[in-house]
Parts: sequence; C-alpha cells; structure tokens
Amino acid sequence: MRLNTISGRFALLTMMFVILAELFILLPSLAAFRLDYLDSRLERAQIASLALLATDESLAADLEAELLRNAGVFNVVLRRNDIRQLVLSSPIPGPVAATYDLRDDGVVQSIDDALATLLRRDNRVIRVIGAPVNQAGQLIEITMETAPLREAMIDYALRLLVVSAAFSILTAALLFIAAQRLILVPIRRVISHMSAYARAPEDARHIITPDARLVELHEAETALQSMQKTVTSSLKQKERMAQLGQAVAKISHDLRNILTTAQIFADRLEDSADPKVRRAAPKLVNSITRAVNLCETTLAFGKAEEPSPTLSRFNLAKLVAEVVEAESLAGEAAGAVEFLTDVPPSLTIRADRDQLYRVLSNLARNARQAIEGTGRPGTVEIGAGENDSEWWIRVGDTGPGLPSKAREYLFQPFTGGARKGGTGLGLSIAADLVRGHGGRLELIRSDEEGSQFCILIPRDMAVLPLRAELAPTG
Repeated sequence: MRLNTISGRFALLTMMFVILAELFILLPSLAAFRLDYLDSRLERAQIASLALLATDESLAADLEAELLRNAGVFNVVLRRNDIRQLVLSSPIPGPVAATYDLRDDGVVQSIDDALATLLRRDNRVIRVIGAPVNQAGQLIEITMETAPLREAMIDYALRLLVVSAAFSILTAALLFIAAQRLILVPIRRVISHMSAYARAPEDARHIITPDARLVELHEAETALQSMQKTVTSSLKQKERMAQLGQAVAKISHDLRNILTTAQIFADRLEDSADPKVRRAAPKLVNSITRAVNLCETTLAFGKAEEPSPTLSRFNLAKLVAEVVEAESLAGEAAGAVEFLTDVPPSLTIRADRDQLYRVLSNLARNARQAIEGTGRPGTVEIGAGENDSEWWIRVGDTGPGLPSKAREYLFQPFTGGARKGGTGLGLSIAADLVRGHGGRLELIRSDEEGSQFCILIPRDMAVLPLRAELAPTG
C-alpha cells in the first residue's frame, strides 16, 4: 500500500481517525475502570468483614491478615446504626495521602482523579469511602495503596490501545479494499480511456461509453464523452479547413495570375473609341484590382501574415453606391430586388475602403439572394450615420429572415450559412474584418418581415488593435 495513492492515504487517514477517536474515549474509560476497581475493593472488604460479624469471637491475627490481603486493603471500617466500627485492621505503611468518596463523584472529578492516579508514580496510601452492598450499613471505608491500582490502569490502557490499533488496521484494510473496488477501479478505467483517446483523438472508437454505476463517476464519464465528441468533431473540421485552405491558396495563386493578365487587357479598354466602353473600363479595372488584392490577401492569410487595415478617410455614400451598382448588375431577375440608400452625401469615415467594401458587398449580396430565393419582389436598404463615439451602417432587407439554427451559429465559419449551397464563410469573414477595425457586426433583428445587420466602427482609432484579426474573403 503506497501512501502517495488515494487508497493509501484513505487507509492511513482511517487509521488515524480511529486512533484519535479511541484517545477521546480513553480518559472516560480509564475513569470508569478506576471506579470499578475501587468498587471491587470495597466489595471484597465488605465480604471479608462478614467473617467477623458472623461470630462473636475475635479472629486470629493470621486469619485477619489473610482476609485483608485477599481484599487488597489495610483496614475496613463499617458504619451501622450510626456507630462507626473498625472491623478489620492491619499496620498502615504511611499516612493517608487522600480520601475519595465514591458516593458523590462526578464524571469530571472521576476523570481528574484517574489522571492524577495514572501520572503519580509514587505509591501512596488512600482512603476510599462507599456505600455497602445490599444496604448492609450506612457506609464502608477502606484504606489501600495506589501502586496496584496504577498498574491495573496502565495494563487496561495498553490493552485498550492494542485493541484500538487492531480495529483501526482492520477497518483501514476493509476500506482500502472497498475503495479499490468501488472507486479506484472505475477511475483507472476513465484514465485508461483518456490515455487511449489522447494518443488518437481523431479516432471516434476511443470515445468513452458511460457505464459506471456510481452517480458521480457516471456524470464524469458523460461529461468526458461530450468533451471527446466535441474535440473529435473540431479536429475533423479543422483538418478539413486546413485542406480547404491549402486548396484555396493554390487556386488563389493561379487566379491571381489570370486576373493580372485580365487587368492588362482591361487597361487597354480605356483607349477604346466607344464612349460606353471607356466609361465602363474604370469600373472593370477596379473590380479586377479588388480581385487581385483579394487573392494576394488570401495567400498572405495562408502564411499567417494577416495585414492590418489600411485606414484612410473617404466618402461613404460613394462606396455604398458602388456596392449597390455591383449588386444590381448581379441580380438574377432585373427589377425583382430594389436597392434603397439613406446615406448622407457628406458623410466621411475613416476605415479600410477595400475591406469595408467587402463587408457591405457581402451583406448586400446575402440580402439580395435571400429575396430572390422567395421568388417575390423585395427591397434592400442601406443606411448610415454617426454619433460622438462611432459610425454606424445598417443593411436591411424584406426577405424571409434567418432560420433559428443559422442565427445560433451566425458568425462561425462553415456553420452559419443560411442559403442552400453556401459555405457559411461570408458573415464570419465580414465579422472578422469589422473586428479588425475595433468595431463589431451585430444582427439587429431577423423575422418574417426580414433581417437587419448593423456595422459599428469607433471614431476613436485608439481602440484599433496593433494587428488586425482578419480572415480572407471568398
């Protein structure tokens, strides 16, 4: 039995507590033993005195000495009919050191007298007074020495301690066995499951199945099972995301090269003789430039080199107009979705223009696609304003609203998608981009009448983190 184990320490504590309990009852037991010892001496002395009271003749000296020796006393005094009579007597080796009246001894006084007898090593002569057996007189008084009493008390205490030690050892052994069978074996089973799971957390076969009979252990196994399932699912999801990230990085690299070539040809459109082509060429160049920047940002994110927002002051109304124009052209059914804007023409904010364009484009595209999915006309409204502490931009629609599951995991990648075929990355990316500005993206409402999101960007750029926590857009 090792003391650095739960069962070993449990057994040791059990032995200590049993011995401690025995020590608490040792003093009352010694006091009771002392009273029994003195009562027995009084009874023997009374029996010895009956030999003299049964005859009118005096006893021989040697017979009287034998009676006193068998009773373990020096003399016996009886009080009968208010007459005090010395019944048996012999020489007393010394003066009487103390007198004890057993007729009115209390518990505390008995314990105190027992300790005094046990701690004094010298042999003293004491007087003991008690009531005769069967009311054979008013009192009986004896004188005796304390050495035999002290030896008997020491012998009794040692026997009591030995019995207590044996009892504590037996109890500790039984509790040790019980703890091993009922507690430690199930705990070791849980530990073995945890070790096996730690070696291969992606293997679902190592997930524990709760079967403990103890309620506490069963609850622990259930909690462990839930945690293992969550970890295994997260590991599988992260593995898929890592593979997806590698694929996206490769695609972005090739796509960047393709778009760079397209950008070169788009620049030449500005020299076209057709005025409509010349007017459309800058917008085409800007769109391709954003796509190239997006590919480069995706590649940088794959290398864990997230760029901070490049802050600049710009007119928000013009940016919203670009988003509305792009989404209007991308609509599946012309006229089915109407875009309304409520942005002050002079409103200027300080943010990363390209990143804010991506956020607004994502929200507007989601709103447009939600309305188009109903097959009925609807409106998308973009409004903005400012106060003393922040700029706010609201994007609302008259679509069908978000499902409850989508609202629960709205800003988590691959889980918050509401549209069939969507990846659930858009809102997660948008929220990360806004957080990179020190702001937040919130869902204001989503019901049968539509949904509304709000972008909040602080005016005090001191809240902006040193490195923005951004994610690549897709």
